[in-house]
Amino acid sequence: MRYKELKNTVLCAMFIGIGLVLPFFTGQIKQFGSMLLPMHIPVILCGLICGWKYGMITGFVLPLLRTVLFAMPKIYPDAVAMAFELSSYGFFSGFLYERSPWQCVKSLYKCMIKAMLLCRVVWGIAMMILLGIANSHFTFKMFITGTLVNAIPGIILQLILIPAIMVSLKKAKLVPLFRKRDRDKNERVHSKNN
Repeated sequence: MRYKELKNTVLCAMFIGIGLVLPFFTGQIKQFGSMLLPMHIPVILCGLICGWKYGMITGFVLPLLRTVLFAMPKIYPDAVAMAFELSSYGFFSGFLYERSPWQCVKSLYKCMIKAMLLCRVVWGIAMMILLGIANSHFTFKMFITGTLVNAIPGIILQLILIPAIMVSLKKAKLVPLFRKRDRDKNERVHSKNN
């Protein structure tokens, strides 16, 4: 296994661990703790830092593993729908950011907002299918409430926290935030040196 793959695998495991523990902290806030979407943060970071493949795997595994270990969220339909939603978060955040011509805070915001919109649609489709299988109805009002109203605190937190973390990691020289073609050139130089 190459160094980069090993590093990403270890980071992926770390993000899963963070995602398992983080809801315990936000759950202490009675009024809106679950609205902070604590499992979304490590999945988005995994997609941005490790790439879309690792972000997608982390997003799919995290809610199902948390259900198995802690019985939260309930498996059907919540954890299953979240598995599709979070895997698409990991995929879209990593995929869009990787292909962005500039890797800077501005492009980070653009990628995050696009990923958020796409993933809320994925969640809505997953809930519609899962509730349809159980002969329940998933109304447009339920979609709007689940995707927007209940998610606003989490969306605000993500838009503040994730760029701040990425900038901090850049200052620590752990994550590059510069033009893609420069990054590709640096990766070629790094691979020649190893």
